[in-house]
Amino acid sequence: MFHPVELLLSLLGVAVAIGVLARYIGVPYPILLTVGGLLLGLQPWTPPLTIDPQVVFLLFLPPLLYGAAYRTEWPDFRGQLRAITLLAVGLVLFTTVLVAAAAHYWFGMPWAAAFILGAIVSPPDAVAAMAITEKIRVPKTITIILEGESLVNDASALVALRLAVGALGAGAFSLSDAGMQFAVVSVGGIGIGLIGGWLIVRLHSWLDRHQLADNKLTITITLLSPYAVCLPAEHLHVSGVLAAVTAGLWVGTRCEQIFSCEFYQEARAVWEWVEFLLNSLIFILIGLAIRPVLESIDGHHSFDEVALATATISAVVIFTRLVWMYPAAYIPRWLDRRFLSSHDAYPPWRSVTVVGWTGMRGVVSLAAALALPRTCVNGSPFPEREMIQFLTFGVIFVTLVGQGLTLPLVIRVLGVTAPQEADPDARNEHDNPHCAG
Repeated sequence: MFHPVELLLSLLGVAVAIGVLARYIGVPYPILLTVGGLLLGLQPWTPPLTIDPQVVFLLFLPPLLYGAAYRTEWPDFRGQLRAITLLAVGLVLFTTVLVAAAAHYWFGMPWAAAFILGAIVSPPDAVAAMAITEKIRVPKTITIILEGESLVNDASALVALRLAVGALGAGAFSLSDAGMQFAVVSVGGIGIGLIGGWLIVRLHSWLDRHQLADNKLTITITLLSPYAVCLPAEHLHVSGVLAAVTAGLWVGTRCEQIFSCEFYQEARAVWEWVEFLLNSLIFILIGLAIRPVLESIDGHHSFDEVALATATISAVVIFTRLVWMYPAAYIPRWLDRRFLSSHDAYPPWRSVTVVGWTGMRGVVSLAAALALPRTCVNGSPFPEREMIQFLTFGVIFVTLVGQGLTLPLVIRVLGVTAPQEADPDARNEHDNPHCAG
């Protein structure tokens, strides 16, 4: 029997080995880590592993989202805000509704459970998408949209899930109440993020002015910053994800005011290691999580039933994104030209297709499914809990492996590439303008 410390060290060793193998054969590491975790999890000698979803929500997500937001260029984010919002909010809700309809009408899942499934599988995982697209240079606009979508879609999906679970407990659903809760949770998370980001900048400035912190202490503060804004937001029942993202954007746009070039280079190395560690662990844990899910669903549904349901829901998730992409890309610009006399160019259909194919699911969907309670508020069993968890894993596996392996081919076939930069770190120069000059 493995001690938890031995298990953690073993997983780190496996993650490193798989990461080296992924680089050797040219396969994006999230895909190989997930497949490796799945193969390990199905072995009879592998110890049973139950992932605490709160570990994912409170340990893994805040630094990953905060770091991604910190590196985001605000002018570029603001320039693509409409496209990002249509994907991160509009597409998430659209996917939730269509998946719920498919689960209800084709497989008889109760509406409440169907909407919960839809909310869980609606947000794509940009960690996987960016790990794949970084191997092939794509136009900067695509990268900005994908990164911006990833900063917001997790929050909108988790808020939608919270509302669906609340409606299940209450036994009724009110669109007006749901809209109000969505606004409160979202605005509250953004507000706490702004306050937290402002305090973080002030703290760094004060420490630097009084020379009270060296690089080691300052880097430690940056690592604690996402938790310092996320945890209060969660305790106040607003979006901790949006709080972390907002704080990251705020601090990132002011990094040249508070961080020296020497500090930034050292901190970036630490942060890159932390992000690799967290990403490696979470993707291998996705694969390891399948055995408990299989054991829980065994005897409740036949293999043919779950296989058909997995294929159907995965197809709905993939094609819903593609169906949404083209109207969302072209109709707003047509309206701008029709009523605002705008002359913004229409995006190339090839680029729209690439963005539409980068819909891999991952960390957030898994954690949300595992976090479902076993019973409702009234004490009754949570409807279709095991089926929801299995379908979530199925969608993650199908999209991550299927779309992930074919995305480079789609990019090459469509010719959606950008010139290779001479400096491999050129893309990171904007992380700190103070160091770029």
